Amino acid sequence: MAGLDTLEVLVGYDRAVIIDSIQTKEGKVGQIYRLDLAALDTTRHAATYHGINLATALALGRQLKLKLPRQIDLFAIEVANVTTFCEEFTPELNEAVPACVDMIVRELEGD
Repeated sequence: MAGLDTLEVLVGYDRAVIIDSIQTKEGKVGQIYRLDLAALDTTRHAATYHGINLATALALGRQLKLKLPRQIDLFAIEVANVTTFCEEFTPELNEAVPACVDMIVRELEGD
């Protein structure tokens, strides 16, 4: 989902949980990260409509005074390749997704 599409989906909610893939220099495939939205600040760009990422979309939404969630929880799972899309998870992701869901449920129950 492109950044502006994500922005449209977020409008009107008090809280959102976003799960995405990530590829870092030293991460281990399947590793789960709990990220702060501030970590995305260095990724803002707007080269094209399809190139607008989450950080840029949220900044635009704030400027437009849209009713965005007060809290956005961001989880990312390390993958080996962020450019190839397929319908099936790798074995590492098959293990990581349930663990990520458990992290999210525990966090939501702790509120």
